[in-house]
Amino acid sequence: MKNLRTYGKAPFNIAVIHGGPGSGGEMEPVARQLSSRWGVLEPIQTATSLEGQVQELRTVLENQGDLLVTLIGFSWGAWLSFIVAAHYPTIVKKLILIGSGPFEEKYVARLQETRLSRLSGEERVEFELILRALGDPTTEDKDRLLARLGALASKTDGYDLIIEGPQEFNSVGSQGDIFHGVWKDAAEMRRSGKLLELGKQIKCPVAAIHGDYDPHPAEGVQKPLSEVLDSFRFILLKNCGHMPWIERRARDEFYRTLEEELH
Repeated sequence: MKNLRTYGKAPFNIAVIHGGPGSGGEMEPVARQLSSRWGVLEPIQTATSLEGQVQELRTVLENQGDLLVTLIGFSWGAWLSFIVAAHYPTIVKKLILIGSGPFEEKYVARLQETRLSRLSGEERVEFELILRALGDPTTEDKDRLLARLGALASKTDGYDLIIEGPQEFNSVGSQGDIFHGVWKDAAEMRRSGKLLELGKQIKCPVAAIHGDYDPHPAEGVQKPLSEVLDSFRFILLKNCGHMPWIERRARDEFYRTLEEELH
């Protein structure tokens, strides 16, 4: 699979980093919007391990980017960008985290409770069964299960969506082997506290943009990061779910905020 798309003209000093792990393409509209003013890289994560994704992103940035690069990470991509910035501070100018997952384990139960409360009884059972199946190395057809999990999450994560779902994007599809290989290590990093601890190694400014309807608790991003980062700004968007650029009531404010951070 080709692991890079580019938009606009050089210098390519902005990169949008997809969610997942094991999916991608949803940030294409953001890359296109920004490309009228900046050169934008859109790396696609293809490695099947956490360390593999870190090194894959590092290589793309060093070989194809005009350093220093601003990383705009969405959801899982926010964590991946955070890890890369901690380990390789000399290549990252700024971090912008969008819809990040919480950085401490104590907020995970609230995330799951919120998501499940927005589903029907039948959907709640299916959601939990899929999560367990994706964590089982013997499960077959993980691609189909991950795609279905994404469809259920789109019901729980959006407030007032302009479009119906990820089919509107130039998606790379769902890859269950990547999800399984990466997420178990990422989740353990959060559980152990190692993920948040990496914040002490980050030298660049960090901004987090978060929707107030996002089931990922805003407090689980704002509070932990404000305690470990030297330069941190948190922006909460009203009437906004997990993916601000497709939210009818928040899209314009999201892009205004994002461009302000890039300037």
